[in-house]
Amino acid sequence: MSDKAILSLDGKKFEFDLFTGSENERCIDITHLRKETGYITMDQGFGNTGSCFSDITFVDGAKGILRYRGYPIEELAEKATFVETAYLILYGELPSADKLRNFSNSLREHAPLHTNLKHHFEGLPSDAPPMAILSAMLNMVSCFHPEVLDVHTKGAGFDRTAALLLSKVRTIAAWAYRMAVGKPFNHPNPNFSYCSNFLHMMFSEPYQEYIPSPVVEKALNLFLVLHADHEQNCSTSTVRVVGSSRANLFSSVSAGVCALWGPLHGGANSAVIQMLEEIKESGRPLTDYIKMAKAKNNTFRLMGFGHRVYKNFDPRSLILKKAVDEVLHELNMEDPLLDIARELEEKTLQDDYFKERNLYPNVDFYSGILLRAIGIPLNMYPVMFAIGRMPGWIANWHELHAHKQRISRPRQIYTGSNTRSYKPIEER
Repeated sequence: MSDKAILSLDGKKFEFDLFTGSENERCIDITHLRKETGYITMDQGFGNTGSCFSDITFVDGAKGILRYRGYPIEELAEKATFVETAYLILYGELPSADKLRNFSNSLREHAPLHTNLKHHFEGLPSDAPPMAILSAMLNMVSCFHPEVLDVHTKGAGFDRTAALLLSKVRTIAAWAYRMAVGKPFNHPNPNFSYCSNFLHMMFSEPYQEYIPSPVVEKALNLFLVLHADHEQNCSTSTVRVVGSSRANLFSSVSAGVCALWGPLHGGANSAVIQMLEEIKESGRPLTDYIKMAKAKNNTFRLMGFGHRVYKNFDPRSLILKKAVDEVLHELNMEDPLLDIARELEEKTLQDDYFKERNLYPNVDFYSGILLRAIGIPLNMYPVMFAIGRMPGWIANWHELHAHKQRISRPRQIYTGSNTRSYKPIEER
């Protein structure tokens, strides 16, 4: 704590504490503002409001920096698996060999779903949105494990609940896909790694087990690592708001899934693919679409450009761009959408309109092409995001309990009618 902030209101002066974070981020603590002054602050979208103190993730949008627990995303993307990254985000430190082995074994143990859950899948329509299935089934899983309904924030109870959730989310996701395409469910194989097991459950067929190439497995690991957390975004904030009521972990992350579902959040990478498909099918030159994006009265938007936080390159997009090239080369694939994406990036990077507004390609620009190369269908893209973001959601839920954060309760400024008297219907 350093100096005070002085606020002058109605002829009076009020002092508020200033805090500085470990990366020199500064804040004014207005916790007691309404109590002391009778005023609240207005910050629609909470772009300037800090909702918590957190040790998990640091983002500096101006400099294009992303770190998990102090580790640069570039190093984790190059050297760490998703399981190792998940452990880091959950527990604050990279695991030793023994701890990583135990954690991985716990994920294998909890991968199968209760046999009765199969009937719940079969009762859903085949065209049900995978995100709706994921949200519903996460809550349903908790019904078969009543011990997770208690708030466990310490020791073996939390460890087991976190591993159970991290493991079962990929099984639910794979089964949602299999149900949608009318194919039998594949059960998890305990001999496979986290990512290989997911791909096996997605793509194995009777008498033909899917064995991913090391490059594809590495690419999926990379995708999940890059999505594992991202500070107080919409879905993570939702998890914390729901968890602040002391709701259990499963219901909290289920709410996070619903928040992630929106096209401005977890659905953004599928919107990029849809845009590229539209450009390809139209046959029109890219310059037409760039002009439309720049036109003030045109509703067309270039999806995958710019970011609410990053005012420079999104560091994740630079990493993904390289991975896309490697996967397409390994699979001997040519993707016309990638050619369009590359040309679009090149043209916008040379355009003053985009440079002046810091509209650089973000993580969604290349992640959709990567998932497409792996064989993930478009409606599963937000589900893949949810699998990756699960460690961050769990860690944030755990942290708010550890900090004994009070229940979230934003204020408002009422702009409706003043007091009115009820009139019988014949007098209206």
